Amino acid sequence: MENEKPILRGELALIAAIVINSFSVVLMLYSGSGISAISSVPYAFSEVFTKLSLGTWTYLFQGALVLSLMILRKKFVPSYLFSFIAGFAFSELLDVNELWIGILPQTIPCRIAYFLISYFLLSIGIALENRCQLPIIPTDLFPRELSEIIKKPYARVKITFDVLCLATTGLLTGLMLGYLDGLGIGTIVAAFTMGKMVAITGNWIDQRVTFVSVLSKQQI
Repeated sequence: MENEKPILRGELALIAAIVINSFSVVLMLYSGSGISAISSVPYAFSEVFTKLSLGTWTYLFQGALVLSLMILRKKFVPSYLFSFIAGFAFSELLDVNELWIGILPQTIPCRIAYFLISYFLLSIGIALENRCQLPIIPTDLFPRELSEIIKKPYARVKITFDVLCLATTGLLTGLMLGYLDGLGIGTIVAAFTMGKMVAITGNWIDQRVTFVSVLSKQQI
């Protein structure tokens, strides 16, 4: 029964998701398997236009996504602006994690483990965001809201979005740098499967806990 499940604060879930996702994105890149699809576009810009950091380009990319959602909805959505707070924290943590991640060993077994860990952590983090009842990181907000706007399953929209990010990154780095940068087998695997994994993880969470926040109707 719904009311028999433990109730957790969405605010804590969002904080956990931001920490988990920012770490996972950097860890996936460090594994050498390629960066996660949602961060591949700002990563490509940070490699081509190096005066701005990955975190800064991520924040700019997030702004473009939020603006796109408002255009698609044909109205101003105040709650979308609050997602910039989560997005700013995520972007700053990307830069912080890049500062220390180099201390981890880079043997082949370790790099395989890094990819697997980052893949599953990202799935958990995104699933938590989708249920926290609060404005979330724009890169994760976009596929969730687009799914609602166009009335298509989340998993399908998420996979399509990730694949388009991957294609944009390949085109940008290929044309500007002369080679593909930030893309690897891990990026491709994640782009084509993470949407489904997030949906599976989310269903597992739904069966066990319920989240409430200051913005939800139900309160603890």
